[in-house]
Amino acid sequence: MQKVNWTIIALHFNRQGEKMQNMKLIFRPLLLSLLVLTLSIPFLTASAFAKTTKPKKNNGYPVITKTYKQAPATRQAIAKTKPDQSPTSRVSVRQTEADPQPEQQPDREPERQSARQRPAPTPSADNQTLTKKITAKSAIVLDARTGAPLFERSPDNPGQPASTIKVLTGLIALQNLADNDRVPVSRRAADMPRSKVNLVTRKTYQADKLIDAVLLASANDASVALAEKVAGSESAFAQLMTKKAQEFGATRTVCKTASGLTAKGQYTTARDLAVIFRHAMQNNEFAARMRQLTANFDGDILRNHNKALWQIDGAEGGKTGFTQAARQTYVGKFKRGNDEILVAVMGSYTMWSDISNLVEYGFNQKQNQRLAGKGQSSPKNPQQAGPAYADSRSNPSAGRKVAEL
Repeated sequence: MQKVNWTIIALHFNRQGEKMQNMKLIFRPLLLSLLVLTLSIPFLTASAFAKTTKPKKNNGYPVITKTYKQAPATRQAIAKTKPDQSPTSRVSVRQTEADPQPEQQPDREPERQSARQRPAPTPSADNQTLTKKITAKSAIVLDARTGAPLFERSPDNPGQPASTIKVLTGLIALQNLADNDRVPVSRRAADMPRSKVNLVTRKTYQADKLIDAVLLASANDASVALAEKVAGSESAFAQLMTKKAQEFGATRTVCKTASGLTAKGQYTTARDLAVIFRHAMQNNEFAARMRQLTANFDGDILRNHNKALWQIDGAEGGKTGFTQAARQTYVGKFKRGNDEILVAVMGSYTMWSDISNLVEYGFNQKQNQRLAGKGQSSPKNPQQAGPAYADSRSNPSAGRKVAEL
């Protein structure tokens, strides 16, 4: 029997294995290429379809299919010849700004003529100019005698009043306390933040002096001390303030503090501030205090924060305010000749400039009304101007009673 040479057999199988490895190296790239080609078929098909739909060219240039805005004359011609064809959305927006008539009408010329004959609802040019000048978010100018508005800019938008609400604090204190009444100071009142006159808890102060501190120097500690003296607590006093505002017709005012410091649920409007100040200034004692430039307080000189008294002609009194939430606020009264106006601003960044512009506008409006024969002068019958005005005309000493309406 022939002996098997296992060495030769082993070499044979080893060579066969090397051939298989070489085959794998050859076919592996081919398999990968086939896989890539299979996955690329959808993309190649989409590309070929896009080429077939490519816009035709005219003399080597592509044909432009985009629709551009047409001239006004062209739009009118299309509207007359094709009434069912609606213009593009861009044209519709532009036409709405210039012409408020419905766009579905193909021929709008008769409607445009009718619109030109109606009075324009937009404000006057002077009104628009003033609106651009002032920075106040809310403002109003009222005729102080009739209460008629001369200028308005969002006058009913509610906001924090800041120290302008101290008009009610000072007025209610005047009506409920005698000048010589002694007012104690609680720890809570003494700890109020600025503005303040640094009241001391171990001392008592005359109500007369504290009222000046509130109305002129906008003292928060004096406001709380007076509130606690009159009502027992600041919160109870705030309810009296809200009630007084409502009696004056300021129905969009809610008070939570005697100082006007920012508080949740507290708000007023520019219109309400003007209404409140209009009634408050009919109290002779209140009006006299608001005209003071300085006042003595416990050996110190208090200076009125209302710069309008020496910067703006005709200023008769006013109250300033500022907090981060409210920004700059103001309400005041001005008189030139027989014309009297009230100005209130809220949310201002350039308060004194705003006030000056509003005052000049208000008096110009009064002059224009007289020139047009429509001036709102003092009524011959005082009853026509309401009970508050009638009482102040018939009895100048009844200022306190008028304010208690």
